[in-house]
Amino acid sequence: MCSTNSEFYRSRLHGKKVLVTGASSGIGRETAIEMAREGAEVVLNYYKNAEGADSAAREINGWGGKAHIVRADLGDVSEARRLAEQAIQMMNGIDILVNNAGISKTYRFFDVTQDEFDELYNVNIRGMFFCSQVAAAYMAENGGGSIVNVSSVHGMASLPGYSVYASTKVAIIQFSRQLAVELARYRIRINCVVPGCILVPRNFEDNLDLDAEEIAKTIPFKTVGTTQDIAKTIIFLASDDAKYITGNVTVVDGGLLAKLAFQTPESVE
Repeated sequence: MCSTNSEFYRSRLHGKKVLVTGASSGIGRETAIEMAREGAEVVLNYYKNAEGADSAAREINGWGGKAHIVRADLGDVSEARRLAEQAIQMMNGIDILVNNAGISKTYRFFDVTQDEFDELYNVNIRGMFFCSQVAAAYMAENGGGSIVNVSSVHGMASLPGYSVYASTKVAIIQFSRQLAVELARYRIRINCVVPGCILVPRNFEDNLDLDAEEIAKTIPFKTVGTTQDIAKTIIFLASDDAKYITGNVTVVDGGLLAKLAFQTPESVE
């Protein structure tokens, strides 16, 4: 395959068929676009932001790649299953699944309602689980594949207000390890990416006073991450470059988790 667009280059995912959930914005959108640049045919899933997914698909198709969009609510198990089934039908197969879809909300522990709890678990855990089940069943019958799950540093460290969200993210980490062992016999690799502070449009929608420069001061690398930082990590883990890597949890956070939480005295710095 060739293209006149200089950004459409050859490579690690040539001929691969990929489903990216939550691909209308942020990490998911960037991952879908980067995977297409690496030669993959991509299905972009969205739930509410149709324009975000559609514009990404138009961009990919415009330079000679191949992209499709599918609306599905990952909070509904039947929809999660349908998404995987439809992606397999559209691409005539699936080699890679990126479980990126998720929602993040903070609540005071004593105020959490059952509906709020269920909303996060339905999208962040149940949808991912049953979408993976359908995709992995196809992979198992067709020589293997790769699944990359997106977690968060909140699954490995604590902050007030994240009792529900953080517990879903640590569940994703252990789910990835468990599935890696269980599906290794089918040559299906399962890995997990743990993003740190990554600036996406939603950050500014949720917090109009967000100051990226102030946040960067708390990170050893002194900068916040980008969606491309995560996308490129996902591509490596999904590709044959990582063919002997499974059950891996890759933290991409500029050193945030490695740093002690309390302030380091200036005399020691």
